[in-house]
Amino acid sequence: MVDQPDQFLIERAQQGDDNAVALLYRRYVSAITRYIAYRVSDNAVVEDLTAEVFLRMVESLPGYRFTGAPFEAWLYRIAAARVSDHYRARQRHPQEALTEALHDGHKPLEITLQDQQELDELRAALHELSEEQQTILLLRFVERKSHGEVALIIDKSVRAVATIQHRALKRLAELLGTAKKGRYYIRGDRHE
Repeated sequence: MVDQPDQFLIERAQQGDDNAVALLYRRYVSAITRYIAYRVSDNAVVEDLTAEVFLRMVESLPGYRFTGAPFEAWLYRIAAARVSDHYRARQRHPQEALTEALHDGHKPLEITLQDQQELDELRAALHELSEEQQTILLLRFVERKSHGEVALIIDKSVRAVATIQHRALKRLAELLGTAKKGRYYIRGDRHE
């Protein structure tokens, strides 16, 4: 059942097959976690939001209908909504973030201080972009989706995705200080 298409797994999951739900989860959890991690800096919040996405998936699967768009497009929309809800709630109830030192003492990711600073700089710049621009850049350059795949996920034309991407990269480069720096950072390549 591992190599089955999404539609087959969805139908099985809708019939109550827990293995199909687990396979859908395993198939998409890494991509959804990465998407959220680029938008939220606190690892505990990333884990919570990822869990919320898949909880929502399980709750909503009985009503899910195949529309021609990829299943992952639905998951990315849920993830984007959870991230937006997180930031809205944070604005209403600001809380001081826990520092890494207050966690259990283990860094979840082995990254250097310079890497962390660069990631923080990128996150801050990404937050200056619109939600749609953030989503397009993350899907294109982190998840390595084609323009066509992104168009299906966000329900826009390929031309619109390319235009929004171009404007977002230009704005991101301005925010980061140089065009070259912005384009390489989003791709995860620090060589200039």
